[in-house]
Amino acid sequence: MVRVVVVYHSRFGHTRRQAEAVHRGAGSVPGTKAELWTVQQAIDDLDGLDSADAIVFGCPTYMGNMSAEMKRFMEAAVGKWFTQSWRNKIAGAFTNSSSFSGDKLNTLVGLMINALQHGMIYVGLGMLPAANRPDGMNSLQGPGPDAHNRVGSCIGPMAASFQVAPEEAPSPGDLETAEAYGRRIAEVARQMKVDREAS
Repeated sequence: MVRVVVVYHSRFGHTRRQAEAVHRGAGSVPGTKAELWTVQQAIDDLDGLDSADAIVFGCPTYMGNMSAEMKRFMEAAVGKWFTQSWRNKIAGAFTNSSSFSGDKLNTLVGLMINALQHGMIYVGLGMLPAANRPDGMNSLQGPGPDAHNRVGSCIGPMAASFQVAPEEAPSPGDLETAEAYGRRIAEVARQMKVDREAS
């Protein structure tokens, strides 16, 4: 059984919906146990992450950077860096903001670097821009809300919620992108585990 833990922070609920989609995608892969943890749960049980095969980090982007709560988790986990307890685990990251950009790349780079500091193996999105709606790339309006990876990220899912309530945002395409990413994380983690057990 592969264990995937999604560790997230969400202030208003938009990023929680994205985290739930990643969790749903990971859990859809046969032989995978997917878990959804808030950053506070993770801080309270850092040792519980040691047995995970993959950890996916997610938070909103505020003022072009990760949320303070996610940073607090990262600093609480510094002891795991000293022991390299998470070395060779699969890692991934996702984020949401209130605009198409919002400098979300900076947040994902920070989350990725944190994973790499821990010696983790980071997995990108692996999806073309507007993967399911490629014609959207041929218009000035660009891909619509049903498009997967509509902002063209490769490092991880980027969702845009604008000023829409969390009951309606992120968009269907953004949530489906996050779900596909969860599946990819679980599949990579499963293959890594199979290979390790075979060697």
